Amino acid sequence: MNRNRKVKILATLGPASSEEAMIQKLHEAGADLFRINMSHASHDVMRTLIQRIRSVERRCGRPIGILADLQGPKLRVGKFADTKVELKPGQTFTLDNNDAPGDATRVYLPHPEILEDVKPGDRLLIDDGKLALRAVKCDGKSIVTTVVSGTKISDKKGVSLPDTLLGVGALTEKDRIDLDAVLATNDVDWVALSFVQRPDDLAEVRKIARGRVGIMSKIEKPQALERIDEIIELSDALMVARGDLGVEMPLESVPGIQKQLIRACRRAGKPVVVATQMLESMISAPVPTRAEVSDVSIAVFEGADAIMLSAESASGDYPVEAVSMMASVASTVERDVNYPGIIYAQRAQPEATGADAISLAARQIAETLKLSAVVCYTSSGTTGLRASRERPQVPIIALSPIIQTARRLSVVWGLHCVVTNDASDLGDMVDRACRIVVSEGFGKPGDRIIISAGFPLGTPGATNMLRIAYIGSDGLSGI
Repeated sequence: MNRNRKVKILATLGPASSEEAMIQKLHEAGADLFRINMSHASHDVMRTLIQRIRSVERRCGRPIGILADLQGPKLRVGKFADTKVELKPGQTFTLDNNDAPGDATRVYLPHPEILEDVKPGDRLLIDDGKLALRAVKCDGKSIVTTVVSGTKISDKKGVSLPDTLLGVGALTEKDRIDLDAVLATNDVDWVALSFVQRPDDLAEVRKIARGRVGIMSKIEKPQALERIDEIIELSDALMVARGDLGVEMPLESVPGIQKQLIRACRRAGKPVVVATQMLESMISAPVPTRAEVSDVSIAVFEGADAIMLSAESASGDYPVEAVSMMASVASTVERDVNYPGIIYAQRAQPEATGADAISLAARQIAETLKLSAVVCYTSSGTTGLRASRERPQVPIIALSPIIQTARRLSVVWGLHCVVTNDASDLGDMVDRACRIVVSEGFGKPGDRIIISAGFPLGTPGATNMLRIAYIGSDGLSGI
């Protein structure tokens, strides 16, 4: 299946898309990998979804990535005697460690770490910012606040703390149990870690995962931006989680942060996913708004690796149409006359390594000679990532003998992954590359391609060779 599209589409599975036939329809419509949201999915549901995705993968013959999204710390207030209360701006309202039902003056906050870490002057945003409080007095057992804006609060509403660095780690007890269940399947390619605040938040996940999954850090807290370069370095990928980011930061600053994060990831050669409300209106409508189309196109123009659908594909009325629309918008943007120039302007400088120099040369030669494709042999995935970092105008075919590598690379910009045995010698390497380019629909006999690989063959991370080859008249060999 030749997508002829560089940016990847990540679709969330849920009640509207959990059946195998629907997963196949989503994949055929354009979804390259699937997200399982562990906030809602039980372990049994997760295992069932994985089986169904893998069944679709076998039928369609393309590697499909799977991302398990951990819930992270969900901070919520307790319950009220009357389920909800009305507040007035300017009044005093207290959050404390008393588990008695709340009233118009106070409510239980079952999170000692918040009671201890909040300082006077810090903001507390309730129910996605609909109620804003400001801390006046804190003693470790209660937080006395003033109501800044908003009038309503009810049972179990979420609490956001944009000004407070919490001592609690990003991994909760539920997340640890979920992570163990995800790793036990041995079939998940990426784990998304919610509410990352500092580089240390990644250490525990790394220790547990031991390289069995890629770790994707979700950036949704202002504190993460202060140490973003360190977080990117320790992560395998990043997600711009604009929902919670838009609650904890001024909404108008989110587009600039999105650009900043995409560019930082492109410099580092790490995949970046843009997520939340991309085609929100398609939850209940068969067509998106013009603003949503523009939003998707901005992420594509910026060179994001992947764009994500949440409720649109998980619980919306039009999951297949949402994926088709996203694929159509992305493909159209990539054909736009301005697209190559914008992508080129943001291209990162290569690092002083052999692999980067080879990837740069492959891109330059491919574009100068107008070759049909760049073919890279990659066992660990590093060569594929480096080839993608260059953002070439020609297709990149990543050949890997390891299916887990091909699945993990399904989130990476421009990579068309094919699982194939490692080449036995140089002649086999060229023939195999030419044969696959033709069979996958990227070239025809007489076309030229460029091949990058490591010699000796099969050595991970040793990319040190380039070869230009003509596709033979039989379409099965190279010259």
